[in-house]
Amino acid sequence: MADISATLGLRHLRGAPTVHVRHIRHGKLVHEGTGLSFWFRPRTAVLSEVPVDDRELPMLFHARTSDFQDVTVQLTLTYRFADPATAADRVDFSIDPDSGAWRGDPLAQVGGLLTESAQQHALALLSRTPLAEALVDGVGAVHDRITRGLGADARLAQTGLAVVDVRVVAIRPEPEVEKALRTSAREKVQQDADRAIYERRARAVERERAIGENELQNQIELAKREEQLVAQRGANARRQAEEAAEADRVESAALAAREVRLAEAKAVGEKALAEAEAARLNAYRDLPEAVLMGLAVKELAANLPKIENLVLTPDLLAPLLTKLGVGR
Repeated sequence: MADISATLGLRHLRGAPTVHVRHIRHGKLVHEGTGLSFWFRPRTAVLSEVPVDDRELPMLFHARTSDFQDVTVQLTLTYRFADPATAADRVDFSIDPDSGAWRGDPLAQVGGLLTESAQQHALALLSRTPLAEALVDGVGAVHDRITRGLGADARLAQTGLAVVDVRVVAIRPEPEVEKALRTSAREKVQQDADRAIYERRARAVERERAIGENELQNQIELAKREEQLVAQRGANARRQAEEAAEADRVESAALAAREVRLAEAKAVGEKALAEAEAARLNAYRDLPEAVLMGLAVKELAANLPKIENLVLTPDLLAPLLTKLGVGR
């Protein structure tokens, strides 16, 4: 709102940097521009004030989808008066020369125009979109549709309006439908979670089964190895026994052969001794008795123990001397 002060029947208007002011007197344009400051007579001045800053226009309206479900669309438009002179010609932005306030409500009129235009484009889109798709992709689709539609709206251009930005905040169904959808989504999430749990358990069981089979296979392989080990040990023991038996046989044969050779050698020696003894006896056979007696005495003397003292009596020598005499 412009700042207007009164002095001696005149008025002084001081504008703002974001306000476009127009001053018409007797049908002629006297002042027009942004940030103006001038004097005027209240009875002959027609003043208009158009804001040129960005304005926010929140919207909340209902729409119906292609499957006859009601949804609530919440969005915010950012607009500005790109041509304030044209806007002042098409919309009543006149202000009171005494207070500086608008005589009407031009922003509400402009807001209604923007709201109806945005609703028209959003409803045209949502009426051909099912509820599920509208809830998933509706925000982006509505944003694009409203942006293109308002950008190409000739009426807005003729009013001097320019849409700066469109922000679609939410598209929300009715509470009962939203609750049902949440329940369905929750059930689906729960099913997915249960499926994940079952799959994880199945994988765990499969992994345990694989581990069990691996352990069983290892045990079977170990048993085969043990069987091979036992067989090898048996073969080794049998080979050792056979080798020991062969060694014993060879040793026994060698001992037997040795014994045979010893026995043969002993027999040969005894035979030789017998032959020598027989030859000796044959030699003694033809000798006289006295000679034999002498040899006997000699042999006896050679085999007698050591004699320290020998006592000869006549009783012992008489028969010997007698035999010696007889022999002669």
